[in-house]
Amino acid sequence: MCRPDRPAAAAVQPTQHRPLDVEVEIIDASKDLVKASVISLQYQKTGNRSSRKRSLLALKEWSGSFEDLDKTQQFAILAVGMFIFFGAHNVLQEAMMKVEGFTYGVMLGYMEVVGVTICSFLERKFVIKETKRVAPLRLYPLLTLCLLSSSALSNMSLNYINFPTKVVFRSCKLVPTMIIATIMNRKIFSSIEYMCAFSVCIGLIFFSVADWKLAPTFNPVGLVMVLLSVCADAVLPNAQERLFGMGASRVEVTFFTNIFTLIAMTAMTLASGDLVAIIRHAMVDQQLALYMGVYTAVSYVAISTYMQLVKRFGGVAAVYLTTARKAMTLVLSFLLFPKDFSWFYVIGAGLVLGGLMAVSLYKQMMRKEKEATRGADAADQPARRRGSEGYIPLPEDDDLDLEAQPQEVTSTSLR
Repeated sequence: MCRPDRPAAAAVQPTQHRPLDVEVEIIDASKDLVKASVISLQYQKTGNRSSRKRSLLALKEWSGSFEDLDKTQQFAILAVGMFIFFGAHNVLQEAMMKVEGFTYGVMLGYMEVVGVTICSFLERKFVIKETKRVAPLRLYPLLTLCLLSSSALSNMSLNYINFPTKVVFRSCKLVPTMIIATIMNRKIFSSIEYMCAFSVCIGLIFFSVADWKLAPTFNPVGLVMVLLSVCADAVLPNAQERLFGMGASRVEVTFFTNIFTLIAMTAMTLASGDLVAIIRHAMVDQQLALYMGVYTAVSYVAISTYMQLVKRFGGVAAVYLTTARKAMTLVLSFLLFPKDFSWFYVIGAGLVLGGLMAVSLYKQMMRKEKEATRGADAADQPARRRGSEGYIPLPEDDDLDLEAQPQEVTSTSLR
C-alpha cells in the first residue's frame, strides 16, 4: 500500500505591506522630523540666548571696567567724548548748510528730534525698561510747543545769519530767563547777575555789528528767530519740572516730549514740502545723505555724554566744559568754513561766554552756601517727613540753574 506523498513545502511568498503599515511608517517619520525640528529650534533659541547673554556680559564688563578707572581718567574720557560728538554735530550742521541747494534749515531740527526720539525710546524700553507712563498726556502740549518753536526757529535762522552768530545768540538764555522771572515772579537778582547779563547783552551787540558788516546774507529776521527760540528754551525746563514733580522719569519726559514734537514737525514739513524735498535731495547727493545719517545719530550721544559728566562731576565742571565747548564750536566754524573775520567777533564771544561762565559759577557758590545752611538747620531740628516715603521736594527757584544743571535730552540741548 503506497503511502501518500507528503505535501510539498509551500513556496515562500514575498511580504506585502498593508496600507495600515505604510501609514504607521509615515507617521513615525513625521514624528522624527518634528522632533528634529524642535531640537533645532531649541538649539537656535539657546544659541540666541547665549549670544544675548554674551553681549550683555560684554556690556557689563565694559561698564565695570569704566567704573574701575579713577576719577581723572573717567573725566578725561567723557570730556574728550563730549567734545568729539558735539564737534561733529556742529560741524555737520554748518556743512549741510553749505551744500549747494540746501535751504531746509528747519530740517536740521527735525533730524535732531528724530535722533533723540529713537534713542530715548530704545533707552526707555531696553535699558531702563519702563513700561508705564506717569505724567498725563494733557501736560505735554506746552512742552511740545516750546520744543517745536525752539527747534524750528533756531535752525531756520541759519537761512538769514551765519552759524557763529546763531551759536552766540543761543547762549543768551540768561537774559530772557531773568526778564521772565522779574516780570512774573517779581524776583530781584544780585548785582553780579545783573552785571553778567549786561556783559552778555554788550557781547551780543558786538557780534551783531560784526555780522551786519561782514556777512552778505545777514538779515535781522534771523536774529528775531533765534531770540524767540531762546525764549521758548527759557520756558521749557520750568514746564518739565512740573512733570518731574509727579514722579515722571527723565527718559519718559524726554521721549514723550520729542515724539509729539516729531509728529507735529512731520505734519508741518510735509505741508511745506521741505520733508519731501530734502529726501529727494539726499537721494541724488550721497554726501548729503551721509551727513544726515551721522548728524541724526550723534545728537543723542553728544548730550548723553554731557549729562554723564554733570552727573558724575557736578555743575562747576559742566560750566567750564560748556563754555569751552561753545568756544570750540566758534573756532571750528572759522577754521573749517572760512569767512570774513572781525575782532568784534572775538570781543563779543568773550563778553558773552565770560558773562555766562561767571554767573554760573556764582550760582554754584550760592547753592553750596544754601546747602551748608540747610545742613546746619537740619542738624539742629529733627527731620520731618513730608508726603509719602518716596517724596522728593522740588528745588526752589533760586536753586534752578539752567546752565549748570543737566538739561533733558531734547534737541534744544544741542544748540
